[in-house]
Amino acid sequence: MAILVSTNPAKNYKKLGSVKISPLQEIKKKIELANKAKINWKELGVTKRRDLLLPLFKEFQKRKEKIAFLITREIGKPITESLADLDWDVVYFKDFLKNGPKYLKDEATYRKNGTFHKIIYEPIGTAAVIVPWNYPFSNFFWGVVPNLIAGNTVVFKHSEECPLSGKLYEEMMNRLNLPEGVFSEVYGDGRVGEILVKQKIDSIWFTGSSKIGKRLYEIAGKKFIKSTLEMGGSNPAVVFEDIGGDEFIEEIYSGRFSNNGQVCDAIKRLIVHEKIFDELVERLKKRVNKAVVGDPEDKKTELGSLVAKRQLELLESQVEDAVKKGAKVIVGGKIPRGLKGAYYLPTILTNIKKGMRVWKEEIFGPVLPIISFRTEKEAVDLANDTAYGLGAVVFSKDKERALRVASRIEAGCVDVNKGNHWRPHNPFGGCKESGMGREHGKHGFQELCQIKVVAVG
Repeated sequence: MAILVSTNPAKNYKKLGSVKISPLQEIKKKIELANKAKINWKELGVTKRRDLLLPLFKEFQKRKEKIAFLITREIGKPITESLADLDWDVVYFKDFLKNGPKYLKDEATYRKNGTFHKIIYEPIGTAAVIVPWNYPFSNFFWGVVPNLIAGNTVVFKHSEECPLSGKLYEEMMNRLNLPEGVFSEVYGDGRVGEILVKQKIDSIWFTGSSKIGKRLYEIAGKKFIKSTLEMGGSNPAVVFEDIGGDEFIEEIYSGRFSNNGQVCDAIKRLIVHEKIFDELVERLKKRVNKAVVGDPEDKKTELGSLVAKRQLELLESQVEDAVKKGAKVIVGGKIPRGLKGAYYLPTILTNIKKGMRVWKEEIFGPVLPIISFRTEKEAVDLANDTAYGLGAVVFSKDKERALRVASRIEAGCVDVNKGNHWRPHNPFGGCKESGMGREHGKHGFQELCQIKVVAVG
């Protein structure tokens, strides 16, 4: 029997436990049951489906601390962040349960002389939902709960980096006593994910890397089924010369280094006007030097470990490439002493060139490349000089200029100054290699549906 081992990347990769990797016949059986269940699940109606999921929210609240500590141990996230993330999840969870039925309500489009037309949002069918490790619980319920409310049955796969978290969520779902086949889970790495999506499914809902997202899109295209893909990002943050002092330093710091930089929607390239470049770099350096790197189970820790040794090695190679090509390490740039595991110091790099990997690739770790600009056009060109288009930030006291720049940046979400697009009613997703489709809010729920028009005359 093949097993998947979970290790603690912050405790020198100590074994935490294991789960059984799902074999082909098990995957096929779960797909078969999901397809058998989808008609009855659809015909329950959106309100009854939602009501059957209400106990999951109570189960989540009851187990919140257990969930948080498991996340910290499996991926190295500081416990204070794990707990804060789950508090944030409450807001989204409540919105899904409260407003999901409203988002999917029939819409009248025409009435005249006894004629009545309406839009109906019907489920697509069986959805393969595949998610990454960086926000284990968020990614689980963002993918599963809206699909189930919309009327799709779900076969779910979590990342191989947090299988014990995935197992806990399956146990929570099983306590709901949903009809057989409505929800099931499979375990394994990308090979299991590929087997899953090649079965008889009706849609793919995926969050993860652009490389894997492209592969899933190819499979979906050949099967001619719908795919919703939220993939990588290399978000620019543009800082204009009218920003001074410590204004927005904390926003920039947290925008890059939260979750140890392992966030698809994080600031990954800082583009600063030349007039304030040196001052801003120095202020950011001071903030980074205050960061506490250490055991993520210690509440004083700000930055824990990366998720895995392979992630650490990738990050090291990207920084080494930059330094070889002339980048200057302002702070960090190495593994900290005295810590055994996937640790890397928060790092600031300057003297950035476009040919460097830290500029061209997505940097999934605590490394921030900073580059200067002179003109507004140059700032926009630098911001758009990426294969990605997930998010962006613009910092300027000139709101008219900030909005003009925001309109020219190629991204699915743009924040201006202290603006924060992370609200459950806002659709989230990107363009270019950051994916297609949207999740959350009305648009995210309707993304999971077939749109049917019924015209009565």
